[in-house]
Amino acid sequence: MAAGKWKLYDTAKLKIGQGLIDLDGHTFKMALFTSSSNCNTLTHDELADLTSQVANGDGYTTGGVTLTGVTFTNSSGTSTFNCDDLEWIASGAGFICRFAVIYDDTVSGDPLLAVCLLDTTPADVTVTAGNALTITINASGVFTLSGATTD
Repeated sequence: MAAGKWKLYDTAKLKIGQGLIDLDGHTFKMALFTSSSNCNTLTHDELADLTSQVANGDGYTTGGVTLTGVTFTNSSGTSTFNCDDLEWIASGAGFICRFAVIYDDTVSGDPLLAVCLLDTTPADVTVTAGNALTITINASGVFTLSGATTD
């Protein structure tokens, strides 16, 4: 299966620009959502706006997992947000998901940052008991921001 690219939510761009989402100072989490979720609509603002997060249990905890190894670096006017790969180990009946969402767990309301379609077919991703779902982050980072620099 091949995952899609991470897409920034519309309000994330604004909040990053305003300094409300601090990409190198806040705590971020990744949560999983089912195919019936509205999380792929980029106009949503906060975690509570999203429907159909994977149910708690069977190897998944509501709210997702905390990103580790988070970095936000800048080189020649291009800034890169990156983190370590993430993994869930299914238990019991396992779980099914279609999307992964990164959100800011530091700011009140849990503002949304980015969403990724986990299988571009598109198809559900089924994780059975004892097996792992690993989200492998691209070697170039989760996403980049670029723009004009001033001297």
